[in-house]
Amino acid sequence: MLATLVLVLIAAFFVGKALGIDRDLRRLLGVGTAICGGSAIAALAGAIDAPQADVAYALAAVFLFNVVAVFVFPPLGHVLHLSQQAFGLWAGTAINDTSSVVAAAFAYGGAAGAYAVIVKLTRTTLIVPLVGFYAGKRAFALRGERAVHWAEIVPWFVLWFVAAAALNSMGVIPHAWHAPLRSLALFSIAVALAGVGLNAEYARIRATGVRPLVLGAILWAVIATSALAIAHAVHL
Repeated sequence: MLATLVLVLIAAFFVGKALGIDRDLRRLLGVGTAICGGSAIAALAGAIDAPQADVAYALAAVFLFNVVAVFVFPPLGHVLHLSQQAFGLWAGTAINDTSSVVAAAFAYGGAAGAYAVIVKLTRTTLIVPLVGFYAGKRAFALRGERAVHWAEIVPWFVLWFVAAAALNSMGVIPHAWHAPLRSLALFSIAVALAGVGLNAEYARIRATGVRPLVLGAILWAVIATSALAIAHAVHL
């Protein structure tokens, strides 16, 4: 996961720059592809104060390739004769969004699905250090322009994520609450994504053209091939 993260972020920087894509959108696409799709994009957007148009475009691009992955990964896994564990590792590392990982991996097999979920949730924790890094970098960049209040750069999304994970791991949240909390989470995510869409500047999105989609496709190819190659190289 660390290797694919580095490769995707490097590709996002150089390929995105070559395509003339602005810095914030490059970062959103890179982090969304490398870590956790929409959740990573939402977390990073707050840390770097990204424009809503960039957030909307990044979400659309990442979700598009999530859908493609659900249909493409299982047949490719069979062609490559991957074991259940190998496919779970590949899907958990290379597919962006958790729901898409679950759909693709369980379509391949129950064992693959169970393994992919563990890999994907482990991968999600990379949001914490990466968003913290970008938040600190933004504060450092603004230090000479104006006073930066600490509340502006704290990645609240990430802190609440860590707090919720810790409370659940300690057994503080009763099991009976899990199902209603999942429903509330899905509803909240839908409302948040709708808000992003309603606030997006579509004239700016149209002016950007298809270049971010091209970058998204390249980054998706980078993570899919590198995850498979690295796993094969270390005999996983």
